[in-house]
Amino acid sequence: MNAESDERSKVAEQADPAPATGESDREERELGSRAPGFIKASRALHLSWQVGVFVVGLGVVIAGVLMLVLPGPGWLVIFAGMAIWATEFVWAQLVLRWTKRKVTEAAQRALDPKVRRRNIILTTVGLVIMAVLVGIYVWKFGLTMPWKISE
Repeated sequence: MNAESDERSKVAEQADPAPATGESDREERELGSRAPGFIKASRALHLSWQVGVFVVGLGVVIAGVLMLVLPGPGWLVIFAGMAIWATEFVWAQLVLRWTKRKVTEAAQRALDPKVRRRNIILTTVGLVIMAVLVGIYVWKFGLTMPWKISE
């Protein structure tokens, strides 16, 4: 039995009916390859297509991982690489669906008034602590840079 068709069945059973708010059906697409029909018709051509998509996606994901430590939009590039993989691979489609769901849930939680109040309080306390530490440093050493202190 093909694992890809098993995944399709699981997702189809778990899928919610389309919302009546007019959202696009893009989220409810069937899982699997989005390669053109003439490529899917030939096994060798489809396999080479998948290898090409994997290599391009891997390059983009590696660039994104490098951008996590170097300047650049690391997470955005990593998700772009995952989107490239999701054009061909079911596992990447499932990861992207899970990620979208978690990001949406986190955004909804962040809009909760209690969570917003807690975040504002924590940010304020953090800024006060930083201001006190900077004040102590300036009081003790003046406006001298740390690497020029000779104590």
